[in-house]
Amino acid sequence: MVHSATKFIGGHGTSIGGVIVDGGNFDWTSGKFPGFTEPDKSYHGIRYADLGAAAFVTKVRAQLLRDTGATLAPFIAWLDIQSLETLSLRVQRHVANAQRVAEYLDSNSKVKKVNYPGLKNNKYYSLAKRYFPRGAGSIFTFSVNGDVNAAKKTIDSLQLFSQLANVADAKSLVIHPSTTTHQQLSPAEQRAAGFGPETIRLSIGLEDPDDLIWDLGQALDKAIPG
Repeated sequence: MVHSATKFIGGHGTSIGGVIVDGGNFDWTSGKFPGFTEPDKSYHGIRYADLGAAAFVTKVRAQLLRDTGATLAPFIAWLDIQSLETLSLRVQRHVANAQRVAEYLDSNSKVKKVNYPGLKNNKYYSLAKRYFPRGAGSIFTFSVNGDVNAAKKTIDSLQLFSQLANVADAKSLVIHPSTTTHQQLSPAEQRAAGFGPETIRLSIGLEDPDDLIWDLGQALDKAIPG
């Protein structure tokens, strides 16, 4: 399992890191993974599959770590350890806030669509209830009743949300995917992926949900008359 520690684990937008968890139970000897069964000429001809449970972790250290220097700085590790102490509490607040905000946006006439599986009208609602019984996460998108200019004005009018591409921060974040994170896709590809120029992505933080709802309300009022 590969997990980004930059997100909820770090949780405060202060660090960049990742975690690789390997149980040592995967069979790398099937022949489907030549990187494990063929000799590594750059590391004395070792065949990683021969190492049994240590095959994957050894390959990661001998190749990835050696070639890219992908190792966690001691101070970042310390920050992540501190953040782990409040992880469960923070995630509860993230999820509860997101549910409140999504329900508000879903009821706002200036919003065309909210893509959040915690809403009963979402096509993934039943699956979310099954696989995420404690809540459907804190990151979602919504589309305004307007064009790209209305979406951008909504974002620019927000006072509490920070305009950043990061997610899962303690503070609430907002971004315009069409012109930032997914700008390399064509308009047709963006639509196929489920969003368009009128779509806004939110990462809901730990603030008071009433304050976040107020902020979104006043921003929508400024961006979309009527």
